[in-house]
Amino acid sequence: MDGSGDAQAKAPQDRLADWLAEDMAAVNRLIRERMASEHAPRIPEVTAHLVEAGGKRLRPMLTLAAARMLGYQGIDHQKLAATVEFIHTATLLHDDVVDESQRRRGRPTANLLWDNKSSVLVGDYLFSRSFQLMVETGNLRVLDILANASATIAEGEVLQLTAAQDLATDERVYLQVVRGKTAALFSAATEVGGVIAKASEAQVRALYDYGDALGIAFQIVDDVLDYGGTAAVIGKNTGDDFRERKVTLPVIRAVAKASVEERAFWVRVIEKGDQRDGDLDQALSILRHHGAIEAARDEALIWAARAKAALLNLPASDLRKMLSELADFVVDRVA
Repeated sequence: MDGSGDAQAKAPQDRLADWLAEDMAAVNRLIRERMASEHAPRIPEVTAHLVEAGGKRLRPMLTLAAARMLGYQGIDHQKLAATVEFIHTATLLHDDVVDESQRRRGRPTANLLWDNKSSVLVGDYLFSRSFQLMVETGNLRVLDILANASATIAEGEVLQLTAAQDLATDERVYLQVVRGKTAALFSAATEVGGVIAKASEAQVRALYDYGDALGIAFQIVDDVLDYGGTAAVIGKNTGDDFRERKVTLPVIRAVAKASVEERAFWVRVIEKGDQRDGDLDQALSILRHHGAIEAARDEALIWAARAKAALLNLPASDLRKMLSELADFVVDRVA
């Protein structure tokens, strides 16, 4: 663990990374080994472009932290952490194709540098690798959790296809999408850490609840940042969700309070896709007028508080404190 005097000045995920440095080094070695391909060199090329792009490895760290917090001393948690990162990377490759994105983590997307076919097929390869890794733990419950999460993620992405560009999308459907495409992997990451550590059912449930709430807060904040963050913070271009006509929580809140004229604007730019110069600025003005961005941030704060409350059912430790602070930090990105 990092004992330096400036440790407290670091962001929670950086202190978590310091605490888990040895485990993360093993996970990174495992990722590099398993993303190799003897017969298809494009696989490690595409994978390395995303994996080495400076991502925080937040999800695998959650698995490692959950296992270590409950006293696990083996190495299977490292395989599960690599599994989680492979699943996450595979979904990013697929998402960028679906969204026709051009930037990811501040760099050109793989589908832009190579092509859509490569991104889809390499994503499929990483999904296959993730299942090989989780099977190696010999734990059927872990396999069940991660397999279910993989299906839920895909389901959430498909639901988003139908919910996007539809102003009838309400907060219930939005939450379903978020639980699917984002929170499912957060909750699986923390839950499998508890399962591999042979934690009690109450502790495993607490870890699931923490990951679920943290993932929801994380995605709401990402959606808020799209209307006011910087590319350096969100790793993509500001306004991408608007240009892709995604109905996210800030838009849902603004549409609920829209005047007849404002609603006509949302119908034109979101449902009809008729976007013109200055429309993003007008959308931001409407969002600010109705306090929609602040309201969405308040909702993220509620979920962050739920994540912290779930941790109270787990043993007090430095790791628990860092995970609690992480929930605050997720929302502080949009302070």
